[in-house]
Amino acid sequence: MGSSQIIMAIVMFIYLAAMVVIGIYYSKAGSSSTKDFYLGGRKLGPLVTAMSAEASDMSSYLLMGLPGLAYFSGVADVGWTIIGLAAGTYLNWLFVAKRLRVYSEEIDAYTLPSFFSKRYGDDKNILALIAAIIIIIFFIPYTASGFAAVGKLFNSLFGFDYTISMLVGAAVIIVYTILGGFLAVSTTDLIQSIVMTISLLIVLGFSVNLAGGAGNVVAVGNSVDGYLNFFRTANVATGESGPYGFFSVVSTLAWGLGYFGMPHILLRFMGAKDASSIKTSRRIASVWVVISMSIAVCIGITGYALSRGNLIETFGTSSAAEAVIVKIADLLSNHGVFAIIVAGLVLSGILAATMSTADSQLLAASSSISEDILGSVFKFKLSKKATMRIARVTVIVIALIAVIFARDPNSSIFGIVSFAWAGLEQHLHL
Repeated sequence: MGSSQIIMAIVMFIYLAAMVVIGIYYSKAGSSSTKDFYLGGRKLGPLVTAMSAEASDMSSYLLMGLPGLAYFSGVADVGWTIIGLAAGTYLNWLFVAKRLRVYSEEIDAYTLPSFFSKRYGDDKNILALIAAIIIIIFFIPYTASGFAAVGKLFNSLFGFDYTISMLVGAAVIIVYTILGGFLAVSTTDLIQSIVMTISLLIVLGFSVNLAGGAGNVVAVGNSVDGYLNFFRTANVATGESGPYGFFSVVSTLAWGLGYFGMPHILLRFMGAKDASSIKTSRRIASVWVVISMSIAVCIGITGYALSRGNLIETFGTSSAAEAVIVKIADLLSNHGVFAIIVAGLVLSGILAATMSTADSQLLAASSSISEDILGSVFKFKLSKKATMRIARVTVIVIALIAVIFARDPNSSIFGIVSFAWAGLEQHLHL
């Protein structure tokens, strides 16, 4: 491993260590009870509420999945996806956030499944059981997509073994999640959203300049039939394209419906300091989502221009193309020590995207087992200490199952997220 790679690795390990330190810092405040562990005492301010909600949503598909799809297929599929997601984000904050914050406090619900049962007078907790099962089933593969992103990152950049890299990333996420609970997860998500934003801006500016400017990027895109057309889908491997019809548009826009059933996002609404701060959070979240996803798509398109210019390798599949941002960061590292450090920050942004979602999912899935299934459905009466122990153990167990799902290095991050997102939309119908 060369000196530039060593420096980048050091930057990334410092970042990982900082996340663990945050977990340690909140270990006392976040674990005094399961209510604090899972909802943080409803203490989140508007900025933390907004950015932790969106960072926990913008998993590895923001920095790897979306650029990879844009690189390989052009703007149609990914373009309609981000339009649907942007609309879903805004409408979720507009119609759900304040109501959920108010009602959840009134009925003393601090998990989403318990909210369903208490809100609709389900004394047998059947709704809680159904919701908990849905969360567990679909959050495991969703978490797996994050672990897979870590493995791909270190394998692509440093040549590290995929499995070992994935396991190390999972271990760090587990540590700060079980130490600090909801407060640690929300705080790290805020920091991770900042790192993700900086990373996106750096990569886009550098890659557009290296590709010869925005005009050249557009010219290269137009050279592939349908690549920059919202109503045609392209395939850069074959050069072929096809129509992107009405039903494809509608089904892709439907990604936005997923927000109404995403427990890790809805929990941020429940954890907000007060209902009056929701409006500010909505504005912050909506603006950030539109900007960040648009930049991610532009990075993928610019990455294709770099491939055509033989500045980075040409990817033959959409799964392989998910490493395009890693390759651009590698190019950045060739421009001096400061650029190497910046490249390390960019790569830390990929870790941030992964960790900010995986930690929230682990926490939500853990609460579904320990609080909703064991506590509410089966009525286990445990001491405070035993309840906290079970909460932490379930985080570890769920993470281990997710590791099994993520063991295949050829799995598509975007594909895994699509499966999980579709399933979690079913919360809308509960």
